[in-house]
Amino acid sequence: MPTPKTAKTTIPIAGMSCASCVARVEAGLRERSGVTSVAVNFATEQALIEFFPNQITLQDMATTITELGYTPHFPEEATDRNPVERDRESRQAALQSLTIRLMVAVGLTILIFALNIIETSALSVQQGFLLQWLLATPIQFWAGWRFYHSAWAAGKHKTTDMNTLIALGTTAAYGYSVLATLAPSVFATAGIAPTVYFDTAAAIIVLILFGRRLEATAKGKTSEAITKLIGLQPKQARVVRKGEEHDIPIETVRVDDVVIVRPGEKIPVDGVIKEGISTVDESMLTGESIPVDKGPGDEVIGATINQTGSFHFVAKRVGKDTALAHILQLIQEAQGSKPPIAKLVDTVASYFVPAVLGVAALTFVVWWSVGPEPATTLAILNLVAVLIIACPCSLGLATPTSIMVGIGKGAEHGILIRKSEALERARTLTTVVFDKTGTLTKGRMDVQEIISLDSDWDPNRILFYAGSAEKGSEHPLGEAFVKAAEEREIKLENPKEFLAISGLGIKAIVAKEQVHVGNLRHFESEGFDVTSIQSKIIEISAHGLTVMGVAINSKPIGIVSVADSVKDHAAEAISAIKNAGLEAIMLTGDNQHTATTIAKSVGIGKVISEVLPDQKSEEIKRLQAEGKIVAMVGDGINDAPAIAQADIGMAIGTGTDVAMETADVTLVGGDVRNVLTAITLSCATFRNIKQNLFWAFAYNITLIPVAAGVLYPLWGILLDPIFAAGAMAMSSVSVVSNALRLRWFRPPIAI
Repeated sequence: MPTPKTAKTTIPIAGMSCASCVARVEAGLRERSGVTSVAVNFATEQALIEFFPNQITLQDMATTITELGYTPHFPEEATDRNPVERDRESRQAALQSLTIRLMVAVGLTILIFALNIIETSALSVQQGFLLQWLLATPIQFWAGWRFYHSAWAAGKHKTTDMNTLIALGTTAAYGYSVLATLAPSVFATAGIAPTVYFDTAAAIIVLILFGRRLEATAKGKTSEAITKLIGLQPKQARVVRKGEEHDIPIETVRVDDVVIVRPGEKIPVDGVIKEGISTVDESMLTGESIPVDKGPGDEVIGATINQTGSFHFVAKRVGKDTALAHILQLIQEAQGSKPPIAKLVDTVASYFVPAVLGVAALTFVVWWSVGPEPATTLAILNLVAVLIIACPCSLGLATPTSIMVGIGKGAEHGILIRKSEALERARTLTTVVFDKTGTLTKGRMDVQEIISLDSDWDPNRILFYAGSAEKGSEHPLGEAFVKAAEEREIKLENPKEFLAISGLGIKAIVAKEQVHVGNLRHFESEGFDVTSIQSKIIEISAHGLTVMGVAINSKPIGIVSVADSVKDHAAEAISAIKNAGLEAIMLTGDNQHTATTIAKSVGIGKVISEVLPDQKSEEIKRLQAEGKIVAMVGDGINDAPAIAQADIGMAIGTGTDVAMETADVTLVGGDVRNVLTAITLSCATFRNIKQNLFWAFAYNITLIPVAAGVLYPLWGILLDPIFAAGAMAMSSVSVVSNALRLRWFRPPIAI
């Protein structure tokens, strides 16, 4: 009997607010028969689920998610529209709704604070309380509804999260204030002046909504990266059917269609060339900066760029089977499979909230049972004091304030941190993997050396003829010749009778001389005597350089070596990373000779070369399987799957948008020295977070018993709710002040 096959699906989930939500969804889905694995990614708000289709359906999983208190979105819904586009529109609608609620809450909160500050003879104290109540109610139950909804969903499953703390604390302040507004006599009987804390409840809701909005904005970047990746694919293809050419939508291209591609056009789908020769820029796939020569029988990949010639090819992979679609799938799966960071605050909160509830209930019972008269009033006041002082303001600020300051400090040093989890995770890294082209190197070809084979020909004269001949070429090697001539202030002439021979070289007339620039095969095909240059070209090529010969009137007169230059400070960066105890590895699609040469020049000992995008992500997985915590630093689309798979993805800011938006961290300007700066900043930020959490919890552990009245039997001291609110505010000030110390952070390498 054949073994049933599993299937994978990705379900977007709305309504998750913390790591506790992630754990709850994962646990709920794992309990369902037929589900083999679940990975919920809080950053992308998606669940990657592997399951047996014959045992459980998508509808069953969606029902489970709904029962857990969250909202699933089916991939099959609205199949006439792009799912990525639908997801982006859904995010924008949710962000707009959150923004409206935040703005309304901010406006009403300002009015509440104004009523507290401004004294007016037109209103009595009680009328002022009533106006504040009127303004605070929509903030509490409309703007803050999400907290109640999530807290209720958590409560139904006998657990708690940060939403429980927020709902609990703000409701305590709001409820106490309503009591002071409607029944001030209760307080007067106890000899306490009635006071309201509508401003406290409103301010907490506004601050947390603001944080949620920042979080929602950051999360939306993931779908934008995927949308841009999809946008690389051309919209149409020119196919030959029944002997006629037709421009058709790319979605209608079929396997075995004959497709025509002209110079400068993107190749629409994957296939094999039938006739014609050209050079193709495949850097988006391989990272190789030099275009690849293509002829009959060679494979071409969709979304790569045809450069010089026209050709016909036979479509072999279309739609979701293309290499580009496969890269997209790799990115989505790698993002979805990342284990969520276990937030210390949420973990402790699951125990802290029930403990606070227990203390508050015990406080009420003890005061109501054995307290002095008026026992009931004092029991209510002390219960409220406990709940107010346990409000999660400092607890909620402990982590995000440090992260906000850390992210801002990173930006000052050219480090854009897209995902706050990266600040917590980067400190644990053991291995940093670097792409070569555009990351450790400049990503462009430069002339390295000009060797004269004849005493009558100095390097500048050779460059004049070679550069002039190459003025008519679009090849990066030709551009390197022209650029070198410009740097040496050599005035070039326009070539005549220019001819590019694909895969070999070029020839042209310059100053009435016949000039040839090309490789050994080009010279041999022209019948030139190559004995004087053959050994030298082979020797130089062995060092990873691209070598071209220059001949004038059939006589070789010079050799020019061209290479992708190493970035300034790359060696310094690698040295600092190794001194910090981290392993440095190069991972590239380039050939072994070139990769090894570059690696040695910057001090990297381990090189993994000649790997394609899917192999890059597999190499990252292999390193992770060895127990290493890996950062991947790259700049191109070809690096995107590996960047997404790594524990920390770092993109060079001078690279592609897709690489940058897939990454956790972007290094603006492309200075790889900032890799170590980002890691060091992570350590400083996490240390600051731990300090903040210590003070936040120390405040609660110390003052909750005081609010409960433990000092009353000895010294007759009760904590008035107004002082509880003041203490709560001071705890927040201390946490924020400590977080601001990160402003003094200095990078380990002066840049």
